[in-house]
Amino acid sequence: MSSPEYNFSQMQEGVRGKYVGRYRTGTNIVRLDPDVAQAFPNDAAVNEALRLLIQVAQRQQSQPMTTPDPPH
Repeated sequence: MSSPEYNFSQMQEGVRGKYVGRYRTGTNIVRLDPDVAQAFPNDAAVNEALRLLIQVAQRQQSQPMTTPDPPH
């Protein structure tokens, strides 16, 4: 069985970027540096780590700042 042949000369012209607005409204793509990307197996792991970081940061902000007691 052979692959079907396409005759691109009979196709209508496409419009570059026709759906880009619709695409951008539903996504938030972030490019990770290679060393950071190696630490995460997939997008779910990245999201989990970021949510944990958000929780830690929020706890830090809600706690009053205290200064350590000087050593005796």
